[in-house]
Amino acid sequence: MGRLLITGGAGFIGSNYVHLAVREHPDWEVVVLDKLTYAGNLENLQPVKDRITFLRGDIASPADVEQAIAGADAVVNFAAETHVDRSLLDSRPFVRTNVEGTLVLLEEARRAGVKRFCQVSTDEVYGDLSGTDRHSVEIDPLRPRSPYAATKAAAEHLVFSYGTSYGLDVVVTRGSNTYGPYQYPEKIVPLFITNAVEDKPLPLYGDGSAVRDYMHAEDHAAGIDLILHRGESGQAYNLGAGYEISGLEVAARILEALGKPPGLKRFVTDRPGHDYRYSVDAAKAEALGWKPKWSWPQGLEQTVRWYCRNESWWRRVKERLEFRQHERQWYSDR
Repeated sequence: MGRLLITGGAGFIGSNYVHLAVREHPDWEVVVLDKLTYAGNLENLQPVKDRITFLRGDIASPADVEQAIAGADAVVNFAAETHVDRSLLDSRPFVRTNVEGTLVLLEEARRAGVKRFCQVSTDEVYGDLSGTDRHSVEIDPLRPRSPYAATKAAAEHLVFSYGTSYGLDVVVTRGSNTYGPYQYPEKIVPLFITNAVEDKPLPLYGDGSAVRDYMHAEDHAAGIDLILHRGESGQAYNLGAGYEISGLEVAARILEALGKPPGLKRFVTDRPGHDYRYSVDAAKAEALGWKPKWSWPQGLEQTVRWYCRNESWWRRVKERLEFRQHERQWYSDR
């Protein structure tokens, strides 16, 4: 591969993948296209800024995409609105970026002769598994239950349709809940870490028993890279670490790691339509050679250390208007 376009590369998982790409594939020409919304941060790319070409632009803009995709051999699409809570407040940005933006990318990829298109999706497209002990597999029907998950499922259908209708070489990854360096502190792990450092409450929805499969960002990035290279065209691949962890355990481990009192846990009104369990079977990706390297305890410890060492990074983020407005709008009445 000569030239790779990474959309959303200044975000959380995207920036972790950019770091992997320049480290593991030094001969690649890496182009990053990012709109730099509230969750995009050029500081995430600072360590590799001399190894990439960065373009600020919107995947829903054909002109921006046409410029970025020129000469690309492959596209990995991370660009998305991703926070379920925000989608419950206003789903329109999710439709624009996750659905319309993916369509623009696919159309421009077809016109530009891109050899492979990798869509980064989510395990949330499967819907809630609470009350069962099963794990989602790739042939399961998609039953999204939030506006966020619905737009990601819609994007997948578009991706696969371009494979069937136009012969575009497409693959999809469905990753579980991801944590690690550079994650915007509205999601549970960085929110709980940074709140604990500040001696602020850790808000737990309902009774805190909702379970997620937590996967380190480096493992997620490695899985995406493997599927980009070895995944079968027209197929989806689950990526998950196999650690089913409740919100209560996330809070308890973080408070323990930081030496903070259990009393910082605060139970708040549950999220509307809250899915209480996600879990994926990643055997299909593992058959290609992917295997997570980070255990949950080790990965969380590394992540806590990263946020403690990079306090100036997250304090700048939390001081911005976008963060403070969402925090006030979402949590003030809970």
